[in-house]
Amino acid sequence: MKNKWCVNVVFLFFFGICVCACTQDSNSSNNSRWSEEKIQEWYDNQPWLVGCNYIPATAINQIEMWSAVTFDSEQIDKELSWAHELGFNTLRVFLSSVVWQNDATGMKKRVDEFLNICRKYSIRPMFVFFDDCWNPESAYGKQPEPKPGVHNSGWVQDPSCSLRKDTLTLYPFLQEYIKDIVRTYAHDDRILMWDLYNSKHEETSLPLLTNVFRWVRDCKPSQPITAGVWDYNSPRKNVLNAFMLNHSDIISYHNYDDEARHAECIKFLKMLNRPLICTEYMARRNDSRFCNVLPLMKKEKVGAINWGFVAGKTNTIFAWD
Repeated sequence: MKNKWCVNVVFLFFFGICVCACTQDSNSSNNSRWSEEKIQEWYDNQPWLVGCNYIPATAINQIEMWSAVTFDSEQIDKELSWAHELGFNTLRVFLSSVVWQNDATGMKKRVDEFLNICRKYSIRPMFVFFDDCWNPESAYGKQPEPKPGVHNSGWVQDPSCSLRKDTLTLYPFLQEYIKDIVRTYAHDDRILMWDLYNSKHEETSLPLLTNVFRWVRDCKPSQPITAGVWDYNSPRKNVLNAFMLNHSDIISYHNYDDEARHAECIKFLKMLNRPLICTEYMARRNDSRFCNVLPLMKKEKVGAINWGFVAGKTNTIFAWD
């Protein structure tokens, strides 16, 4: 199994290089990608990046975190004080196009308040725009209560799957959303970087992924951008993975494997000559633990962002299956 995994990662790497050679000149979203030298200099000027995927205990999903009636600054302040005490200096945080669509001005005020709390605790977060995982539909307003014992029972995909059928309507709205948020914070040193897409829909995610890279590049943010690879075993994701590897300023990836297999992943991704950040890890049943994987990433100078932080409404203290 390990050898098969390694072969797949090697294939992914070389496939990505081939795609890069074919698309580098023709795809405008790659024109302003940071050079290897620029991103390495940026990374060398950061502390070792360590943190978690964050949502407060009082929110079941992105909509509840950012909506006016449920945004819980007091809870966030308390929890980020704990993160600071642990030595965390970054967070990965999902935004919500649903909240922005219904209350753009209010959402940006709450994002600003969140960033001020982060700065209070010397934490610089990365924001994630789109997500293909969990419940396919979402709605503004009151969110469902958690299902007891069920991991992420209320987490929602963004955008909703039903909206993706009409891209002529969806894409202009999403472009306005992306550009409003990025231009507002394009030169804000409270933000570490932008994570554009947590993709899962294989090749059907590629059109939106391609567009979001272009929309963000158009805004010329001072922060680097990325989108994380995670599924190395699906031939249907090779093109999607190659695009992300060839267009991200800094390489980000997910890995819930044990220390040995995680080390193999790092080994091959380092061949891309860019700094690495693991934006999801830690699954105890897979032997992906703080005690073995975190020292590996520190040794390899790889940023480390585990999934989850507090026991709360997302129920991610339970296994995802």
